[in-house]
Amino acid sequence: MIADVLSDATTRMQKAVEVAKDDFATVRTGRANPQLFQKIMVSYYGTPTPLAQLASLQNPEARTLVVTPYDKGAMKDIEQAIRDMPNLGANPSNDGNLIRVTLPELTEERRKEFVKIVRSKGEDAKVSVRNIRRKAKDDLDALKGEVGDDEVARGEKELEQITKSNVDAIDEALKRKEAELLEV
Repeated sequence: MIADVLSDATTRMQKAVEVAKDDFATVRTGRANPQLFQKIMVSYYGTPTPLAQLASLQNPEARTLVVTPYDKGAMKDIEQAIRDMPNLGANPSNDGNLIRVTLPELTEERRKEFVKIVRSKGEDAKVSVRNIRRKAKDDLDALKGEVGDDEVARGEKELEQITKSNVDAIDEALKRKEAELLEV
C-alpha cells in the first residue's frame, strides 16, 4: 500500500517536471524554435485548435520561423494568433502560401523579463510538486491504522527524498533556461 502511494506520487511529480520543462521551452530565447509556438491556439472555424495541428513549422534561419498551413483558408487566423501571442514581439508576414515569422533581437531588458517569467513558471511547478507531496503524505497518514507507524515514517522519508529530487530537477532545468536566456 505504501509502495502504491509512493509510486503514484513519483509518477505525478515526474509529469509535473516534464510540464515545467515544456513550459520553459515555450519561453523565447535569442533563437527561433518551433516549440515557441506549441501553445498557440488558433480560432479555426470557431474552434480553438493548436497551431501544430493546422500547419508545419520549420526554422530555416536562427531568428526566422516558417509556418506552412495545411489549409490555406486558415492563414489569416494563424497570422492573427501569432500576432496576438504575448511575449513574442513578432510580426508575421504572409506571402499567400506560407507565413514567415522573424523574431526581433532580444534586448537585455526583455531577457530579464523572460527570466522573471521562467522563474515564475518554475515556482508554479515546485508548488504543484509540493501539492502532490501533501496529498501523498495525507494518503500515508490514512494508512497508519492498517500498517505500522515505522513503515509509514519510512514511507514519508522516502517521499521527502522523491520530492527533493524532483524539485532539484526543476531547479536544474530553470538554471539551464536562465543561462540560455542571458546568453548573448
